[in-house]
Amino acid sequence: MFMAVLSGLIVSVDAFFIGLSLGLQKKCKYLYLVAINVFLLALCFVGFFVAGQIYEVIPFDPDLIVGFAFIALGLWTIMQFFLFEHLKRRKGTTEEISISYKTLALVGIVMSGEAMLITMGITFIFLPDSTLIIPITVALAHFVYSTISFYLARTKHLKRIPLALSHTISGLALITYGLLALFVEFDVI
Repeated sequence: MFMAVLSGLIVSVDAFFIGLSLGLQKKCKYLYLVAINVFLLALCFVGFFVAGQIYEVIPFDPDLIVGFAFIALGLWTIMQFFLFEHLKRRKGTTEEISISYKTLALVGIVMSGEAMLITMGITFIFLPDSTLIIPITVALAHFVYSTISFYLARTKHLKRIPLALSHTISGLALITYGLLALFVEFDVI
């Protein structure tokens, strides 16, 4: 059980950088982050129960799905930011573009979907010994990490951190978890 909790804490580190990104946006309020995390908690429980139901139906080891899904999510996180920055430069603007409500909703959906996949991945790995502590740990870790970084981003010292760095580290955290799942599948570690 300790390893399941530790996995939930480690793979939720990307929430720190999502909270940092949202905290650097003037338009984003803490209430939006709370709403995202409530939705995230619900999807973590959905992921936990779905994982238990579909584990026997999948004709191959789910670690492959988990690994490739996290690698794809990590690459998407990194590429999405750099594509956005490229489009900004093409328009000839260097100023920060304020985040829209549609973008906030998309961030919430992606962050929640990613947390659901994390929950499913950890549940797959630790079945049949998985318990409700897995979705609770994943959701709580996301909430704590994103809240801390959101408030840190509002300080004058962290406003100097380049957004590219936070998005890249967040994406690399997801890719690393995906690679770990594949390494477990192929008995590399």
